[in-house]
Amino acid sequence: MITLLIDMDSVICDLMSEWHRRYNEKYDDNLSVEDLDCWQSEKYVKTECGTKIYDFLDEPGLFIRLEPLPNAIDVLRRLSERHDILIVTSSRTYAYTEKEKWVEKYLPFIGARNLIFTHRKDMVRGDILFDDAPHNLIAFEESGRKAVAMDYRYNRNIDVERVQNWLEFEQWVEKCEMGEQS
Repeated sequence: MITLLIDMDSVICDLMSEWHRRYNEKYDDNLSVEDLDCWQSEKYVKTECGTKIYDFLDEPGLFIRLEPLPNAIDVLRRLSERHDILIVTSSRTYAYTEKEKWVEKYLPFIGARNLIFTHRKDMVRGDILFDDAPHNLIAFEESGRKAVAMDYRYNRNIDVERVQNWLEFEQWVEKCEMGEQS
């Protein structure tokens, strides 16, 4: 049995659309995830916003209203029948409680008891990390384990396996089960 470590934001749920919607509304801009060439969002916003882009992550209600990415829930349900799954995420302020409620709502078959808040995902025991953040992907690979990136423009410079969506991730895990992935 493989232990899968799965990130929440921009992997299970669509953080970027809501985050950027709030920024665009306040600053009259049209930022989207496709615009980001690197992880530092402050490089892509209007000057008057700068690092205040991250303040939107502190707004109550942001995380609880996020939508699951297509097929995420169904694939996680199927994978949970064959593997241990831990949701690994980092958080700011209100998001701790909201993320627990989100997991209970959308992923009751995994449950908040399998939700781990950490900035050091490489320190969590697991076989495969499915994430989007470049620093997490790098650190996990450096720990001698396998990282898989949800493919975004901002993480394409990281040399790890990558998938475009949840159905591709499920197929990749199935290949691992059959010993076809290194």
